[in-house]
Amino acid sequence: MPAEEFHEWLRREGRIVIVGASLAGLRAAETLRAEGFTGSLTLIGDEPYEPYDRPPLSKAVLLGKASPERTDLPRRREIDATWRLGVAASGLDLAGKRVRLADGDEVPYDRLLIATGVRARPWPKEDEAQLDGVFTLRTRDDGVRLHRRLNASPRRVFVIGAGFTGSEIASACRDRGIAVTVAERADAPLVGALGGVVGSVAADLHRENGVDLRTGVMVTGLEGDSSGRVRAAHLSDGSVVETDLVIVSLGATRNTDWLEGSGLGAGPRGIACDAGCRAFDFRGIVTDDVYVAGDVARSPHALFGYQFLSLEHWGNAVAQAEVAAHNMISAGADRRPHLWVPAFWSSQFGVNIKSVGVPSMGDEIMITQGSLAERRFVGVYGCQGRVIAAVSFDNTRWLEFYQRQIELGAPFPLEYPTVDRRPEGRKPVPADFPDPSLPTHGPTVILSGYSPADRRLVFTPGRR
Repeated sequence: MPAEEFHEWLRREGRIVIVGASLAGLRAAETLRAEGFTGSLTLIGDEPYEPYDRPPLSKAVLLGKASPERTDLPRRREIDATWRLGVAASGLDLAGKRVRLADGDEVPYDRLLIATGVRARPWPKEDEAQLDGVFTLRTRDDGVRLHRRLNASPRRVFVIGAGFTGSEIASACRDRGIAVTVAERADAPLVGALGGVVGSVAADLHRENGVDLRTGVMVTGLEGDSSGRVRAAHLSDGSVVETDLVIVSLGATRNTDWLEGSGLGAGPRGIACDAGCRAFDFRGIVTDDVYVAGDVARSPHALFGYQFLSLEHWGNAVAQAEVAAHNMISAGADRRPHLWVPAFWSSQFGVNIKSVGVPSMGDEIMITQGSLAERRFVGVYGCQGRVIAAVSFDNTRWLEFYQRQIELGAPFPLEYPTVDRRPEGRKPVPADFPDPSLPTHGPTVILSGYSPADRRLVFTPGRR
């Protein structure tokens, strides 16, 4: 069948399956219908819920300002889909074009979109992870359980990991008047995502707001009482913190396990795809029928040396899902690339933090507006003589300007008249990122090399 006829048939009668009843999955389904797809549409999700919003779980929900049960994503249009919820995908037959489900069923497809996202990395010692009072925060059910425990007024909350989620949890606890200790293996919060210069500001925010922040330490074990409830955390410096609620915030694991043996280029770093969201197989050959979107995707980006990026960003999930959906039902000449500039935001301790670009690529940072001491500033990151990212603390009005500079490959250091001429803004300094070979808790953008078949990534908790 000629390509044009095939795509006409696909739009009219084809079978599209989306694995991942997520933000990306929902927005892709809506885009398919908006662009004229009238065939059958099936969404598969391992949770029993239709797509819901995750960012409020570590923000408004923990603050008691929203219910975790009322975080459903708004619908932009009807999608007329078959929902297969509460059953996980367990395998993929690429040759037969079938998704295998955990209940033994199989779902055939003509086009497949994988949007399975990530899951919270659990505490690695399984017996300790099973103690009553040890939590992760990723799903709606996690939010419900944690919300109840915080409402029961714990004596002290112990957070393992001071990335964005861990810091937001600590902020919410302090806002509710709950004592909280945060343990971080790096020298400051957020260093994996924003580097040590900005991390030192984040550390001051924690301590000024009453957080017992322990940096440069590892948690070596969690201790339970005779009834199986967590009672203390042991640290690598020999100290012991008594607690009745532990929240593990050690980052995320991409949901690719179910694709083992499928032939796709999938591994711990995610599923490799081209700029048009088409998945690669394990040999580095692009597939025609399988697409990827959202947190589980690894895609090359022209602005960042065509390295594969893995992004845990709300906006990226939406933009990539829309591109994937469009390309799934379009002929080659009508397809478009996914070139969204990474952007991220967080709210903690009354400060609004936003970033654009890929800060973790930066080797230097320049404070171009405001002041670190005042907690109101813009920091611009440079890499190999060009602007690569920017971050703002309570100063978002400048980010659109710096996003444009990233897109233009503007030179670094900056010489614009707008640059603040206070001493700390006159010249760049090392951004002070940790050794990239060590796992950190904070990055929301992960550079994962150039190979679409690269599966090498092992997380091994250790001692400093």
